[in-house]
Amino acid sequence: MFCRLYPQTCDMNRLNLHLLSDSTGETLEHIGKAAIAQFENVETIRHFWPMVRSEQHLERIIEEIVRNPGIVLFTLANPALRKKLEKSCRALSIPYVAPLDAVTDAMSNLLGQEMRNRPGRKHILDEAYFARIDAIQFTIAHDDGVGWENWEEADIVLAGVSRTSKTPTSIYLANRGYKAANIPLVPESPPPDSLFHLKHPMVVGLTTSPERLVQVRRNRLLTLNQAPETAYVDLDEVSSEVAHARRLFADNDWPVIDVTRRSIEETAAAIINLYQERIKAEAYPAQSQRAQDQA
Repeated sequence: MFCRLYPQTCDMNRLNLHLLSDSTGETLEHIGKAAIAQFENVETIRHFWPMVRSEQHLERIIEEIVRNPGIVLFTLANPALRKKLEKSCRALSIPYVAPLDAVTDAMSNLLGQEMRNRPGRKHILDEAYFARIDAIQFTIAHDDGVGWENWEEADIVLAGVSRTSKTPTSIYLANRGYKAANIPLVPESPPPDSLFHLKHPMVVGLTTSPERLVQVRRNRLLTLNQAPETAYVDLDEVSSEVAHARRLFADNDWPVIDVTRRSIEETAAAIINLYQERIKAEAYPAQSQRAQDQA
């Protein structure tokens, strides 16, 4: 049924894995990784959807699931949200699994208690929790180029022109436990020289199409009741600005992600994959070199 409905995405060696959680999604990520490890030669595209606590948020996610059909793993304590997700997946013939159900049902029967439906109840105040809080505090304190003196403490530094989703992406990464800083790139105001000499953090360039950027900036100005006719939204000026940033990325050999058609979650997932690949390359340099030679 699935392949008949979605022939363009029905590749036996490629899987879209959607992870929906009313908390951080870490539990689902571990379950997904453990399950995928049982199969060989499968390219997994993970779509992370944490902190799903509103119907509007869920509706946007369902739209993304339609665009990238695969399998849905979820932990949603809210009965209404869970029912809506399950109904949508059934209607779309998309497989869905609540992997904790069997465990909690067995415990409920054994203990003679009803499970308390509280989002994120399974997450205790352990070391990982405090590390995540530390990451969030660091990220908030190093937004928009602030605190550049401490960038070496970051895991990831995002660079890009104004309105390329640097701040929301940084916050998302922080919620996943990564210390993230970000810096706006303005041709008339060069970034701190330390940006080009960082050792520990991975610097990632965010870019987008000039046409899309003009649209986003124009909407921003209208929201602020400001005149929408300035150099900030002039297509030629914006195109030059984007080109300047791209040259900077290329000159410093920084990985680049085009956010034009990506959601915040998709951008963050791509950044996390880059970061994990970098960590793996540092841990196993010989293996990484062989992979590069083969490529």
